[in-house]
Amino acid sequence: MSTRTFRVTIQAAPPARLDKALARDVPEEAGLSRTRLARLIADGAVTRAGAALTDAKGAVAEGDEIEIAVPEAAEVETAPEDIPLRILHEDDDLCVVMKPAGMVVHPAPGSPSGTLVNALLHHFGEDLSGIGGEKRPGIVHRIDKDTSGLLVVAKTDRAHHGLAEQFEAHTVERRYLALCHGVPDTGDPRLRGTRGVSIEPGAVVKVTSGIGRHRTDRQRQAVYFGTGRRAVTRAQVIESFGAPPAVALIECRLETGRTHQIRVHLTHAGHALVGDPVYGTNRKVPQKALPSPAAAALRAFPRQALHAASLGFEHPVTGETMRFEAELPQDMAELITLLRTGGLETHSTSA
Repeated sequence: MSTRTFRVTIQAAPPARLDKALARDVPEEAGLSRTRLARLIADGAVTRAGAALTDAKGAVAEGDEIEIAVPEAAEVETAPEDIPLRILHEDDDLCVVMKPAGMVVHPAPGSPSGTLVNALLHHFGEDLSGIGGEKRPGIVHRIDKDTSGLLVVAKTDRAHHGLAEQFEAHTVERRYLALCHGVPDTGDPRLRGTRGVSIEPGAVVKVTSGIGRHRTDRQRQAVYFGTGRRAVTRAQVIESFGAPPAVALIECRLETGRTHQIRVHLTHAGHALVGDPVYGTNRKVPQKALPSPAAAALRAFPRQALHAASLGFEHPVTGETMRFEAELPQDMAELITLLRTGGLETHSTSA
């Protein structure tokens, strides 16, 4: 396997650790994150005066000459597939893609092909420098198979590391649109009394809990208190439909990004998403609340009515503030139109 060699001269006042010093002083064109550098150090690919430096915590001094041998990115087993993609933005370091409902993000035992990664490998071709030593796209966040919407994908190691840091720091803007059963009324005593639920200014419902694997059903996630990974969701009603109101169009903003987070939190709050095959199966449209066509369309909706509508972040290389929006997919747009025009009383609130 061919390698590229980068020579680094440690500059004044270096950090105490080798990996941190290299991350600061390595040439920008190398595109090496601190995580990747730590792996190269462990592999013996970092040397000083011909001697391998294998301790990422080792000391360095100003003026040290360090050589880094970087193997060319290895091919991955996942096969490129010519699957149409809708790309909203692409540059040398990343791309923003609109994932349709029904597409899995990453290959798994039950979905080895037809995934977003398969499609991206074909789309990028040779324009992919590699992530962590492998020629693959850098997936820093995911959305469920049957959720539509926006994803940002890294093409380089440095972009992957920078985006991952932003997601970990919860500075990425993620705004979703969803249809839920019932209306999350901030004046509802039941909602206010639900553990983990609080009300913020602007009629925003905040759900805070731990989220973890369900104890008996391994396909589900569950709300926990005192255990699980911390999760915070904020939801606000945009419109409600029915007389009395039986369905709501809501805006959800994620502070954290856990598996099934919106679906689990809204179910916990008593407002499962329309069409959710895992968490919303017990919810039924109240009789006479909606005209028959609208009620039938709600019952027949084939997936969770959830769409990742907005995505905002700082470009991890240029520092540019970036924000993208994706209109509702056809199935959700048509359902909302039917709810609005089916002889229903529609109540609008500020988003």
